[in-house]
Amino acid sequence: MDIIRVIAAVILPPLGVFLQVGLTGHFWLNILLTLLGYIPGVVHAIWIIARR
Repeated sequence: MDIIRVIAAVILPPLGVFLQVGLTGHFWLNILLTLLGYIPGVVHAIWIIARR
C-alpha cells in the first residue's frame, strides 16, 4: 500500500498525505506547501509517508 501512497504523493501530494493521515494538520499543511510550490509539497508528502 505504501507504493500507492508514494505514487499518489508524486502526482498529487495532498492525496498521498490524505491516504496516510486523513484530515489532520499534516494534510492542511501539505495543501499550503503545494500551493506555495509543488516540490515542497512532494517532499513533505514523502516525508509523512516514510515516517509512519
